[in-house]
Parts: sequence; C-alpha cells; structure tokens
Amino acid sequence: MQKEFHVEGTPQLDIRLASGEIQIDPSLDGRVEVQLVANDEESQRLVDDARIERQGDTIVVDVPNKRGGFSLGGMFGRSGVSCLVRCPQGTVVAASTKSADLRARGTIGGLTMRTASGDVEAFEATGDVNVKSASGDFSARIVGGRLNVQSASGDIELGTVRGEASVQTASGDVRIDAADGGVHLTAVSGDVDLGAVVRGDVAVQAVSGDVTIGVRRGSRVYLDCNTLSGDTSSELEVQSDAPAGDGPLVEIRAKTVSGDIRITRAPAPVNDDAQEVHA
Repeated sequence: MQKEFHVEGTPQLDIRLASGEIQIDPSLDGRVEVQLVANDEESQRLVDDARIERQGDTIVVDVPNKRGGFSLGGMFGRSGVSCLVRCPQGTVVAASTKSADLRARGTIGGLTMRTASGDVEAFEATGDVNVKSASGDFSARIVGGRLNVQSASGDIELGTVRGEASVQTASGDVRIDAADGGVHLTAVSGDVDLGAVVRGDVAVQAVSGDVTIGVRRGSRVYLDCNTLSGDTSSELEVQSDAPAGDGPLVEIRAKTVSGDIRITRAPAPVNDDAQEVHA
C-alpha cells in the first residue's frame, strides 16, 4: 500500500504500528509519501486493513493489531509491517508501537514515541523529544528542545541536548555527551555518564549505578554530592567560597546509595575561549 500527499508548511505524522519497523526519511519537499510493506502473510492482511489518511495538517497511518494466530515469518524471517515515510525536513513525528522499531534520518521537527520494546533512533530533532519505553533502547545525536524520557530497562545514548533534560530509568545505562540546559535524572541500577554539563540545575539520583559528570570549562559550579557506601571523587579544585567569575553557573546535586560519584573536567568545545572552571 502506498499513498502520497501534497503538503504546505510543516506537516505532522501520527503512526500507529504494533510490530515491524518505521523509517522516517525527511528529505522530500512539498509532499509526504507513505508506503506499507508486509513482511509475512499475516502482516499482509493487516496492511490490507490499514488506514492512511490526512486529518488537517496531520498524516495518520493506522495499522491494526494482529487478529490471532501466528505467522511463520516471525519464526523464520522478518515479520510485521515496514512503514516507510518520506517527508519534508522538520516534520513532527508521533508514533505508538508495541515492538516496532523507529528510525528517523536527517532532521525532524520533534518526536513523541510510546513503545513497549521497540528501539528508537533519531539523528536530529529541532524541537522537543518525548519517549516512553519499557525495554527499548533510545539514541539521538541532537535534541534541539526539551527532552523527556521514561524507560525501564532500555539504554539511553544521546549526543547534544540543548534544552532541559528529564530522564527516568530503572536498569538502563544513560549517556549524554553534552547537556546545554539543566538535567534531572533518576536511575536505579544503570550507570549515568554526563559528558559535559554547562549551566542550570543538574540533579542525579541513583541507587547502585555509578555516576560520572563532566563540567564544561568556563562554567562556574556548585557541588553537593554524597553517597552511602560508594566513593566520591572530583577533578575540580573545591573551595568553600561561592564560585566567582562571569561564566554560566551549574549546580550539581548527585546522590547514590552504593554507586560511585565522579566529577570531571569536560574539554572546551572547538573555538571556545572560555576560562577555567571554578569550584
């Protein structure tokens, strides 16, 4: 099944697919192309019953759930439905899946994803990103707006987050290379690695996972770190006076039960003439 829609401005996608995969390619100007490909016999019946339609500025793709029985494709090869979408750059994407993975290439405008076990991979989202997952992994290179992730056991790996970040996870590991805004993060047994924080409140609470936080050179920093049975270390020169200087202020509050806490110096970005971090 394949449909094409001519669009003006910034379109939105609303995709509902239980199993299979969703691929977003934001490289098409002025129109949205949607193609549904069945990977097994049962999935073909789902594609036949699927709905692809325009509702205002939103293109809706609704593939029904399986109606019982099982598919040999799930045992001996690919199963489910492949949803392939070509759309304009900046398209806002919303998707709901059970086990279907989502991959967005290029630059989308924002992402809202609800999934049980599907993995989510995005290159760049200029707007907000909201992901709720049970066991799926989530990765993105650039998040231009706010980030909100709730995950049970999936790993979270991010490049740059320019807005505030809120992350809740149980056993998944969390890695953010650079956070330009504040970070509020709660973890149970997963390790936390914040490569470089710049400004705002950074609050990390963990139980048994280790926590590593790097402070960007040029930022002033306030530290409040404590652990019950883990070790705490800092590469910053700690002093009792309030941090001086004109750089942005980052306030770090990190707490663990048995996990270690490590505060490091993050290298300055390219062409950054900022001064030394004060602590």
